[in-house]
Amino acid sequence: MARAAPHGTNQPPKIVIVKKIIDGGHGGHHGGAWKVAYADFVTAMMAFFLLLWLLGATTEKQRKGIADYFAPTLLDKKIIGLGGSGPLGGESIMSNNKLGPKAAAAAVASIGIPMEAKGGERSGTGDKGSLRNPAAMQVDNLAFKAIKDQLEKQIKGSARLAKLASHVRFVPTQDGLRIDLVDDADYSMFALGTTALDAKASELIGMIAGTIAGTPNTIMIRGHTDSLPYGDPRAMNNWMLSSGRAEATRRRLASGGIPEARFERIEGVADREPIITADPGDPRNRRVAITLLYRKGLFGS
Repeated sequence: MARAAPHGTNQPPKIVIVKKIIDGGHGGHHGGAWKVAYADFVTAMMAFFLLLWLLGATTEKQRKGIADYFAPTLLDKKIIGLGGSGPLGGESIMSNNKLGPKAAAAAVASIGIPMEAKGGERSGTGDKGSLRNPAAMQVDNLAFKAIKDQLEKQIKGSARLAKLASHVRFVPTQDGLRIDLVDDADYSMFALGTTALDAKASELIGMIAGTIAGTPNTIMIRGHTDSLPYGDPRAMNNWMLSSGRAEATRRRLASGGIPEARFERIEGVADREPIITADPGDPRNRRVAITLLYRKGLFGS
């Protein structure tokens, strides 16, 4: 806009320029807000593809381990039935009992068993609160004694087996009567490193089968070895050997007249339960234990 020159002068008119700036024009796209949104999108996509990769590259067991790692560890008292439904969960305002991650800080533990607590001499075998039948146990003990006496008499009276008398041990346990067939440095019930029964050992187990065939008790067989290792434990090891010898003993008892239903447990424990604890490699640690188990009664009877 031009302004008129002052009267009576030849000066050129002054020019005044007015510039108007309107916010929100075409320059808005040069801002940084869209970059934040784009970065969030890229991060979300990266997390999504990482999840797809984890699902495709892991096993079910590994995925469960990952899920358990992120699972909450706090106790939900309402779900597991502890306390009440009130604000204090069944406790008074002065209670020292605590649950959850700080339970160890409580003066009195609300749940759990003291670390030093021990059962009595008959822990788990009392007349009540177990499956033991006291009346049946008395009858079983009389039968076990008769079996022991009969077997000892038969072994000593056999010309072939009399020398094996020292290899047979009768051990009363809380489970029943255990008959141990034990090796020594001079004799082994099985061929060295195999599950093949020696002829005399097979005859001895057959004699045991004939003696216990008429009893109602179930049977547990456990195989034991010494600690001498194998050259290649992947091909053969003491776990396999002890289990195999227990199974070979079961087969010999079965062929001697013991029905299949009477076998309750067949297991091998390798060298984990030695008789000679001071020398795990002692040949006397090699043995097979045949246990006549007490008959079970009703719970609480």
